[in-house]
Amino acid sequence: MPSRSIRTKPNRVEASASKPGSQRAQVQGTLSSLERMSTRRDRENLARFGITANKAFGVSMANIQVLAKRLGRNHDLAAALWATGWYEARMLAAFVDEPARVMPAQMDRWCRDFDNWGICDTLCFKLFDQSPHACAKVTQWSDRRDEFVERAAFALLASLSTHDKTTGDGPFLDSLVLIERAATDERNFVKKGVSWALRGVGRRNAVLNAAAVIVARRLSTAPGAAARWVGRGALKELTSAAMRRGLEVKKQGQMRP
Repeated sequence: MPSRSIRTKPNRVEASASKPGSQRAQVQGTLSSLERMSTRRDRENLARFGITANKAFGVSMANIQVLAKRLGRNHDLAAALWATGWYEARMLAAFVDEPARVMPAQMDRWCRDFDNWGICDTLCFKLFDQSPHACAKVTQWSDRRDEFVERAAFALLASLSTHDKTTGDGPFLDSLVLIERAATDERNFVKKGVSWALRGVGRRNAVLNAAAVIVARRLSTAPGAAARWVGRGALKELTSAAMRRGLEVKKQGQMRP
């Protein structure tokens, strides 16, 4: 997939972070803000949605995004927030980091730290898919044994399917091989990530829809329960009337001068 040029504007946060000790104070201030925003209901929601985290305040995504907007983009601050180990601080890092400065080693490091689907999906959907290294990471992570690393491969692929408006069909057609191979994985978070990716590729356009439907049909009659679950769910969505209408609207939009 082609590299994308991402511009970031310096702001007051970046200027202040260059002063000795200011970043440490900013991290502590951010943690204090998160603690003030925390509620019992939001802490309970983590467990309700199957999110396990050793260190969590319990802050809604809406409030995390408000705080992220206040902080602005700052690569070094994002790294410092990630290093705290707090769930909400790591969620903030997805919005605060500068995509153009996210290198493959950082992606690998952070991916190894994923311990729940919330962190995994948010990092892929809000940060990693803007990196020029995203496509390579899909391939590299797709056969890892760690559950959340493998999920990250397919969460990232699903995110690219939605957000990348410039890449041609080729890489997405190639990704169907990875999807079909991983669909046999019985682990809950992996198979859900694989399903998300297959549906995402199939929603992209008519050509990819047709190819994804072929894979979904094959999986729907596979011996393994996980593969059948992935295939049947994707097949139902990708062959629906709503999907056909959506693809036709996309086609007409592409044909307009």
